[in-house]
Amino acid sequence: MLTPEQRRKKQRLIRWVIAFCLLLIPCLIWMQRQLLQGQLNLPVSSTVLIFALININGLLLLLLLYLILRNLVELLFECRNRIIGARLRAKLVLAFVSLSIIPTAALFLVALGSVSTSMDYWFNSNVEDSLESSLKLAQGIFQETENRAANMGRQISLLLENIDIRLEDSDGLQQLFSNTLALAPSGAPDALVLIDHQLRLRASAKGERLAAIALPDIPSEALRRAESSRSPEIVTRQVGIGELVQAAAPMQFKDGSRAFLITSLLIPSEQLALMQSVSQGITGYKQLVLFKAPIKLSLILMLLIITLLILFGAIWFGFYIARSMTSSINKLAIATQRIAEGDLNFTIEKDSDDELGLLVDSFNSMTADLLASNSQLAEAHQALQESNQISEQRRRYLEAILRNVAAGVIAINEQHQVTIINPFAEKLLRIDPALFLQRDFHEVLPLSHAAMLEQFFSDLRESGQRSIERHLSLTVRKGETYSLLVNITRLLDDRERPIGYVIVFDNLTKLEKAQRIAAWQEVARRIAHEIKNPLTPIQLSAQRLRKRYLESISKDREIFDQCTATIIQQVDEIKRLVTEFSDFARMPRIKKQQADLTALAADTLVLYREGCKHIDFQLERGQVPPFSFDPVQIRRVLINLLDNAVSVLSSGGAVSLAISLDQNEETVSVSVSDNGPGIPEEVKRRLFEPYFSTRKSGTGLGLAIANTIVSEHNGSIRVQDNAPTGTTVIVELPFLREEPACPQAS
Repeated sequence: MLTPEQRRKKQRLIRWVIAFCLLLIPCLIWMQRQLLQGQLNLPVSSTVLIFALININGLLLLLLLYLILRNLVELLFECRNRIIGARLRAKLVLAFVSLSIIPTAALFLVALGSVSTSMDYWFNSNVEDSLESSLKLAQGIFQETENRAANMGRQISLLLENIDIRLEDSDGLQQLFSNTLALAPSGAPDALVLIDHQLRLRASAKGERLAAIALPDIPSEALRRAESSRSPEIVTRQVGIGELVQAAAPMQFKDGSRAFLITSLLIPSEQLALMQSVSQGITGYKQLVLFKAPIKLSLILMLLIITLLILFGAIWFGFYIARSMTSSINKLAIATQRIAEGDLNFTIEKDSDDELGLLVDSFNSMTADLLASNSQLAEAHQALQESNQISEQRRRYLEAILRNVAAGVIAINEQHQVTIINPFAEKLLRIDPALFLQRDFHEVLPLSHAAMLEQFFSDLRESGQRSIERHLSLTVRKGETYSLLVNITRLLDDRERPIGYVIVFDNLTKLEKAQRIAAWQEVARRIAHEIKNPLTPIQLSAQRLRKRYLESISKDREIFDQCTATIIQQVDEIKRLVTEFSDFARMPRIKKQQADLTALAADTLVLYREGCKHIDFQLERGQVPPFSFDPVQIRRVLINLLDNAVSVLSSGGAVSLAISLDQNEETVSVSVSDNGPGIPEEVKRRLFEPYFSTRKSGTGLGLAIANTIVSEHNGSIRVQDNAPTGTTVIVELPFLREEPACPQAS
């Protein structure tokens, strides 16, 4: 239901519409009457205006009909919905309509008959016949003038052809034309003109009516048609004093010369205006005949509008009386609706001290109580919203911590369902959260991993503590084993009731590897220091014995030669080992620069293709642009990996070196694959430990050095099986397009 302010605006708008219609209808009726009588001269066609006025009257009729039907439908709707005061308003409206509809209907029927009789009288067939006869008379005058001009031209041409006169005799022809015009009876030509075939004027004479104007030239096309038809050609021209009818007749003199005689007759402007008036009158009358039905409909519409205005006034007056009688009830209804919509800060003005006034006081007291209760409820709601906002902020803060913490976090509820997996755990364990969240871990984990979790939970319950810590070696997939420090904590709510477990684990793999490498580097440094000092005296002593006594000893000379040579050779081998130990203990600092890894790999393979003809080397080049790395150290990594691959292919085989860039352009992968015998699983775990080698001649430092170089690049290296046989070593380096800026010393 509308508010009182909205209802007042609506009533004000309707009153303006009614006033506009009442002022516009008489104006349109007056304008339509003037157009029908032809008393208005407008730049727009009268027919178009009459048609527009008829349409406007129809639109006004529809508007008034809409207003009536809208109020009646609204009243009917209120009665069906049993709105207070609706039945009383309906009875009053019905009474006013009943009192006004009988005389209004009688007046409408009488006026309708009068309009029909008047329209039939206005458009009588006798009037149309008279106008048609006048039009034919005017057309006959034009036709008669054209025939006279043609006949006179023909007669004068025959006269000129039969008398003894020549075309070159312009003076004689001029005198003849002037005498003809002067002596001719009434109805003679108004002008005579003679021109030759070259359209040159030979003679010309004009009567009194054409003496003041210049005769227009005859179009050459008209002369051509007259010549071809050998009969006069009629041309009608408009001049300042009327309509000029000219007949161009071809002729031939006795000497054979040919010419054209132009005979002109004038229809005066007064006579022409009368004929045009007749033509316009019949045209206008025919237009009115065409609009007989719309005009009649317009008049009927005007009568209908007046009738509807009377009925509308009666209905509206009934509504006005009804509203004044039921205003208090309507105010209560509107107030009730506003309170139902939530506007409790609303009171009704008291109009009287009767029962309705008492009802208004009770209603205002009720709204005041409701407003106080609603204010208390709003305060409670505001406090709840603030609490929810704080909880939401805490939740987002916790999510940010879980998202950025450098440790894996996994939460499991009491139903063994995985509820939280942070990004660190996703990346380290290489799992898809969509496959694990809200799922029982017994269903999604391998049996060995699920049993391990159950054992952790059992140990936690048996310990009676809130949390326990375990060291775990976990194999994520073949060739990838991580050393994890796992902390399992029991989750309890505010009432100390268990709600699940939270598992927090740190990846100690790189730390342990770095510690082992640091320890081995210290061992290598000490070994190199302790062994290197006595090697040089031993080698020099052996060389000196060999040089001094080899030639002088005759007995067991070969044994002496072999022993001293062995000492010198083994000392060189020990020196080489000491050098490798020193290199491992003193790894050079990484010097990154922009370089092309694909070109570096291609250059490295050239040496192996030349030195190992029995092995097929393949390079798979990916679209890897130059990026930042240490080309010297990475070449050393490639050499170590290729040396290991070549060492297991003594009988021949294939080695593949592949370089690629991932889709996110974050990591460059370098893989070296061979089709050799492969590496057992227990050996893979120790491949990158210093001094561990499966070859008798190996030092066990090649892969350890490669691992150290890759780690210095913030990369990773791992080993996996090659299909169908052999081994693949994968190196992953960060894809950096620019070298990081080094801090400058101040």
